[in-house]
Amino acid sequence: MASSDKTGSDLPCSKAPDPVWLAAGDRLFGRPWEFIRGVPSLEILPEADRPEIAFAGRSNVGKSSLINALVGQNGLARTSNTPGRTQELNFFATADVALYLVDMPGYGFAQAPKEKVKAWTELVRDYLRGRPTLKRVFVLIDSRHGLKPIDREIMAMLDEAAVSYQIVLTKADKPNLSQLRSVIAATHSTIASHPAAYPEIIVTSAAKGEDIDVLRATIAELCL
Repeated sequence: MASSDKTGSDLPCSKAPDPVWLAAGDRLFGRPWEFIRGVPSLEILPEADRPEIAFAGRSNVGKSSLINALVGQNGLARTSNTPGRTQELNFFATADVALYLVDMPGYGFAQAPKEKVKAWTELVRDYLRGRPTLKRVFVLIDSRHGLKPIDREIMAMLDEAAVSYQIVLTKADKPNLSQLRSVIAATHSTIASHPAAYPEIIVTSAAKGEDIDVLRATIAELCL
């Protein structure tokens, strides 16, 4: 993690990206992005004609805020304090670059009928298991709480489907340094036994802009 005003020192979570990919990430996400389609069922998925990067996480983990920070557009992905607000697979794209960003419904607790939550969960699972152009899933974890049992369920499912995924800790400005280091260490220990998990963790704060450039560079290296 890059140095920040909060910590004053580097955190042991991920190596600094190559400057070439940092610059590529800045170019990729310095252009305007737009909402393409909300997908409530697999039948209306866009054609699988380009790489896709998906964002998964528990309800209210900060997916929409992170996507907005990633693209530098506050209103692209809808944010809400109400868990379960994202109810579809939301696809975003930019002109002249063959790439989709996919904001998935939050799993776990949601203020919605159980039948609807079940439908969202099945949609996410079917998408993750069967999308051939999916390059990586970024599994977002609240840095105040660390991995929960339902996160481990999703990780096990991704392992089984051989879908590459990487942990992104969100809201890193919330815990103190000791708490953050503890969560980072515990997360590293857990992912070591998951074959589809990428070993590097990205620690972010959408509010402070921490390591957003690392996430941009990672996506650029994967997809460009």
